[in-house]
Amino acid sequence: MTIQIRKTLLQVETTLVEGNKAAPQPLKLYSALAVVKNPWAGRGFVEDLTPEIRAAAPALGELLTKMIIEAVGSGEAVEGYGKAAVVGLVGEIEHASALIHTLRFGNHYRNAVGAKSYLAFCNTRGPANAPIMIPLMDKNDEGRRSHYLTIQTAVADAPAADEIVVALGASVGGRPHHRIGDRYQDLKDLGQEVDNPAGV
Repeated sequence: MTIQIRKTLLQVETTLVEGNKAAPQPLKLYSALAVVKNPWAGRGFVEDLTPEIRAAAPALGELLTKMIIEAVGSGEAVEGYGKAAVVGLVGEIEHASALIHTLRFGNHYRNAVGAKSYLAFCNTRGPANAPIMIPLMDKNDEGRRSHYLTIQTAVADAPAADEIVVALGASVGGRPHHRIGDRYQDLKDLGQEVDNPAGV
């Protein structure tokens, strides 16, 4: 089985001014998206999703990673990263999750950018032009709040009912004028440990 890709999209957003103040460094957000046929659509409840995951996820991970890296210029330049999938209305949330929540998909991106953090994610269901939200975090430091970002986009004609939109996102830079500190100061102030932030 080969994944059927109907279209791909690449978007670049540059923020020059935030809060009526020029950004000291423009924030650049990149998103690479693929609109694919849902391999489980129309088949009823499929118990074992593994064959399609193994066939489709590596190809999608490789394709979208290549699109991001070519747009940014290098994996090293990527600072924040994340992923998302939106399944059409006849699909299950599990179908969206299946294509992005596998190392066969995500490790292409992690390896290309040299990341240590987990890939932030969002998986939802919706019609064509549904909001696509790609949450980002620093690729090496999960507590670096300046890079807690969300790319918000949509594809006018996707997902169709039997499609899935799969996306990767990247940032070069963090929020301009970020001034809420990082989570480590909160932990210090609260007397909590990094590996047990709620103190339970």
